[in-house]
Amino acid sequence: MLDTHGRKYVDPIINSGANFLLKLKLTANNVTVIALLVGILTSVFIYLDMNLIAVVTLWLSGYLDAVDGAIARKTKTTSLFGTLMDITFDRVVETFMIISLALKYVDARMNFIVLLVCIIISMTIFLTVGALTQKKGMKSFYYQAGVAERSEGFILFTLMILLPNFVALFTNIFSIIIFITIIQRIIEAKKIL
Repeated sequence: MLDTHGRKYVDPIINSGANFLLKLKLTANNVTVIALLVGILTSVFIYLDMNLIAVVTLWLSGYLDAVDGAIARKTKTTSLFGTLMDITFDRVVETFMIISLALKYVDARMNFIVLLVCIIISMTIFLTVGALTQKKGMKSFYYQAGVAERSEGFILFTLMILLPNFVALFTNIFSIIIFITIIQRIIEAKKIL
């Protein structure tokens, strides 16, 4: 929801990052890989109890994840493979964080399993609708908005990292908003397919 409705407010910051990285001669795919590596570092920092650094790397990876698309659009180098990398690497970063949190917080492991299941179902619908519909927007495929988008996930991961006493609660809230998104996406899919 925040990504869909707030993008116009953060676009100037994303575009300045894209311009800066273009001056360094980085391609969109280079930035996508850097975002992945920084995102994976987040999991390492979570596991090592370096929570503030974990939050910084989490948000830096998310920022780079937005900048790579801006670079691709500016240089007219958008590609289906770049889209594949972007979506896959996002899930890799999320999965690594969930595994790292589950290793640390044994009592909340079932909560993390439910969260992963919700993410898998939501992304299956998202990608299937994107593949089956002819509509296209700013992205290279149809983007199904929902209550739980990347920013909401980052906010909840941040809360899990910084407030470990409430990790199960925040994990459950995350699962609930993804479940709501699943319902939204199914209803929308029924209308457009």
